[in-house]
Amino acid sequence: MNADLALSKETLIALAIEAYNKGQKKTLRAAAIAFGAPINLTYKRYQGRTPRAEQTPNNRKLTNAEETAIEQWILSLDRRGFSPNLNMVADMANLLLAQRNPSLVGDSVVVGKRWVPNFIKRHEALKSKLSRCLDYERTLCNDLALINKWFKLVEDTIQQYSIVIADIYNFDETGFQMGATATCKVVTSARTRGRLAVTQPGTTEWVTIIECINASGWALSPMVILAGKVHISTWYDEGIFPSDWKIALSDSGWTNDDLGLYWLKEVFDKSTCSQAVGRYRLLILDGHGSHNTLEFD
Repeated sequence: MNADLALSKETLIALAIEAYNKGQKKTLRAAAIAFGAPINLTYKRYQGRTPRAEQTPNNRKLTNAEETAIEQWILSLDRRGFSPNLNMVADMANLLLAQRNPSLVGDSVVVGKRWVPNFIKRHEALKSKLSRCLDYERTLCNDLALINKWFKLVEDTIQQYSIVIADIYNFDETGFQMGATATCKVVTSARTRGRLAVTQPGTTEWVTIIECINASGWALSPMVILAGKVHISTWYDEGIFPSDWKIALSDSGWTNDDLGLYWLKEVFDKSTCSQAVGRYRLLILDGHGSHNTLEFD
């Protein structure tokens, strides 16, 4: 049966049930006959059984709403230039399953090997294709159209969600070596030509700073990531860090996926939520791996 006929049938059933509920017909059977609706189906709908078109097929683990959410997530990433690969789509499906059914384990919370290709077939707005890698410098300087596309995306996003200047933020990480020297004068051989490259000690530690700036001109307190496994009390007792700075640790002193998510929830969201003017805040970021995880997104 085609979609038009199915819709017409369901409409007749709904009208029959409405007439019976309002007392226009003494029996549900009489109401169904009066509107030309299938009698058995009218009884089933009255008892609460949903149409097959609205049911999730037995071989599908995600609900229609969950699949729609994944489709919109993919299209959102694609517009930002981060089209997810097949494994990322499967991971997102598994994440939704795990959140909806925290008590389930094993295969019950994992989609099958063919789930992603079948998912793509079910959604006409999606397709899979091979990607090609561009050298970073070529991507950076490729052409003006690429840059204009990015600014157009920002402009469209601001208009779509009615975002005001005071609710726009940009953040990034920067790393530096503890004890590494800047440019200075050194004594060397008279035969040396040009600027001299001085080798830095190999034992220096890396420190990462995450900074976030608001478009209206103020900055959030930074998060400092140090190399280590435990906090050291002297960092705080001797006033080395201002009290509103966040200190985090990683083995290398670099940021990672967990710290990126921690910054988003514990620093950015808590610092800007009370400052929000409109309903939405826009956070502009780059393609660093810690910004491109399922949990962060």
